[in-house]
Amino acid sequence: MAKTLLLTTCLLLVIAAPAAGEQARQHVCPTNEPNRLRSTGSARQLITVVAPERTSTQGRLTLWRKNTIDCWVPVAGPWRAWLGGRGVSANRREGDRTTPVGVFGIGRVMYGVAPNPGVRFRYRRIVCGDWWVEDPRSPYYNQFRHVRCGAKPPFAVVSDDLSRSPTAYRHFAVVRFNMDPVVPGRGSGIFLHASTGRPTLGCISLPVPQLLQTLRWLRPDRSPRIAIGTSSDFWRL
Repeated sequence: MAKTLLLTTCLLLVIAAPAAGEQARQHVCPTNEPNRLRSTGSARQLITVVAPERTSTQGRLTLWRKNTIDCWVPVAGPWRAWLGGRGVSANRREGDRTTPVGVFGIGRVMYGVAPNPGVRFRYRRIVCGDWWVEDPRSPYYNQFRHVRCGAKPPFAVVSDDLSRSPTAYRHFAVVRFNMDPVVPGRGSGIFLHASTGRPTLGCISLPVPQLLQTLRWLRPDRSPRIAIGTSSDFWRL
């Protein structure tokens, strides 16, 4: 009888025991913003951008890596980052000047008016006629397109081409917001780019030294992601 009870107790303990990764997160990982996230997929690198309030135009940006027990640990930062002129929003729309709330991938190509600063991603040097399409009616909405320099683009434009912003777009990474799938009108052209010293139109911007450190650190084989929102948003993302 005693042996039967012991075996039953052991079986119950085995059934009730959480998986190793879950147990590590529950009992070992510190309660910081990235460890609150429900899922970051297969990411081994993470950028967090935390706004004090939904209306904030600045936030703190931190780089994180996943350790051997699946906890997020800090690598660099926090640094002050500029956000959209109307703060952050979980319901971003084209032209509303908010930075989207959520967890997003990093585009497979990085860009810049300046030469490749030594990133591990593919890099495209920006030239005259390079556009990021902001026209919701275009089949190229929220995509990079090149048009012959000086030619009229086959889509509506509300700003100059990328080459006309040499300060902001000295170097930038693409935040994969509204790309899986692309929804017309939801928003386009969300980048991590160089600071101009003021709020953005919806992007995240950093001073050039911190931006370069971030872009050089990111590795495609580590499936990096970026999480954006207020501290309380990180419990829901």
